[in-house]
Amino acid sequence: MTPRLWAAVAFAVLVAAVLLAAALLVPWSRPPAPRADQLSALGELPADRVARGRAFHGDLRPTLYLSLALGLVVALVLGLTPWGAAIVTQVSRPFGGHWIARAVLGGLAVVLVGEILALPIAAWRHVILVRYGLSTQSWGAWAVDVAKGYAVGAVLGAIALLGFYTITRLSPRWWWAWGAVGAAALVVLLSFVLPVIVEPIFNRFTPMEAGPLRDDLVALAQRDGVPVRDVLVADASRRTSAVNAYVSGLGPTRRIVVYDTLLREAPPAEVESVVAHELGHAKDGDVATGTVLGALGAAAAVCGLYVLGGWTPLLRRAGTDSIADPRGIALLVAVATVAGVLALPLQNLVSRRIEARADAHALALTGDPAVFESMERRLALVNLADVDPPPAEQFAFGSHPSTVERIAAARAYARGDR
Repeated sequence: MTPRLWAAVAFAVLVAAVLLAAALLVPWSRPPAPRADQLSALGELPADRVARGRAFHGDLRPTLYLSLALGLVVALVLGLTPWGAAIVTQVSRPFGGHWIARAVLGGLAVVLVGEILALPIAAWRHVILVRYGLSTQSWGAWAVDVAKGYAVGAVLGAIALLGFYTITRLSPRWWWAWGAVGAAALVVLLSFVLPVIVEPIFNRFTPMEAGPLRDDLVALAQRDGVPVRDVLVADASRRTSAVNAYVSGLGPTRRIVVYDTLLREAPPAEVESVVAHELGHAKDGDVATGTVLGALGAAAAVCGLYVLGGWTPLLRRAGTDSIADPRGIALLVAVATVAGVLALPLQNLVSRRIEARADAHALALTGDPAVFESMERRLALVNLADVDPPPAEQFAFGSHPSTVERIAAARAYARGDR
C-alpha cells in the first residue's frame, strides 16, 4: 500500500479507538435530575440574582459568538487563499527563507493575526466582567495576563511547529506516522507539566495555613484514596471575584488548589463539598481519560492531515504544493479551527457527563446533599451563572450540568434515587 493509503487506514483505526475509549471511559449515564426538581430549585433561588446572572450572560453572549465567527473567518481566509502562505514567506524573508524561520516564525505570525484581530472582542469581554464585578483586574493587569497567554502559546506553538516540520523534512513520505506518535506523546507530556509550569505564571500559590480546614481536606482525600502532595491557596482575588477550587496534576504533582475567594465566601463544609467534587475527577481518572482521548485524537488529526494533503485543489487555494511545506501552515490552522468548532458540542457533552459523575462522587463522599445544594447555590450566585440556560446553548457550550440540574440531582440523591 502507498503511504497515503496506510495513513488513511491509521486514521480510521485511531478514530475508532477514540470512539471506543469514549464509550468505555466516559460515564454516559448520569445521576437523575428530574425537571420538576429543577423547576422547584429555580423558583427557590433569589429572583433578582437569577435575573442578574441571565443579564450577565446575555451581555456576554455576543462576545462568544463573535469570537467563534471571527476565528473561523480569519482561519478560512488565511488558509484557503494565498494570503497565509504570503505571511509565512514575508516573515521568514529576513532570515533567508530558512525552513525553521518559515515553520516557527511564519506559523506564529499566522496565529498572531487572528489573536490581534480578536483582541477588541477580548477587551469588550473584560469590560463586561468588570461592569458586573466578576473581574477585579485593571487594564494594566489584564494586558499583562493577555501578554502572558500569548507568550505561553508562542512557546508551546514553537515547540509543536518545530517538531512537526522537522519530522516532515526527515521523513517526507512517512512523516504522518512519526508525527502521530509525537503528537500523542506531546499531549501526554503536557498533562504532567502544564500544572507545574504554566499555572504559576498566572497565579501565586501558597500552602494553606495549618488548621481544621486543611486537616479536613487532607483527611477527605485520604478517605477517598486520592493521595495529594499539598493543599494550596491561589490568589485568584487579584483577578476575579469568582469562587472555585480544583485538584491539579497527576501522581506526584497532584495537589488541592482552593481559590482565596472561596475561602472568603463559603463556610468550611461547602469548601469540602467543592473539593470532594474535584477529588472525584482524580478518583475516576478524568484527567487520564482526557489525556487518552486527546492523545488518540491528536494522532488521528496528524494522519488526517496527511490524507488531506493529497487534495491538490485545496493546496492550490492555499498557495502551496504540499501540506508538509511551512507555507501551508495557515491551511493547517484552518482545518484545525473548523474541526474544533464542529467537535465543540461533542466535547461539551463528554464534559457534562464527567462533571455529573464528579457531582455524584461528591455526594457519596460527603454524604451531605444539603451542603452540596447550598454550595451549588453559592457558586451560581457568586459566579453569576445562568442557572437554567436555553437548551440549545447548553447543548453547544455547556461544559457542566446547569445549576438547577445539579441541585435536582442532589435532591434525587437525598431521596435515594441513585
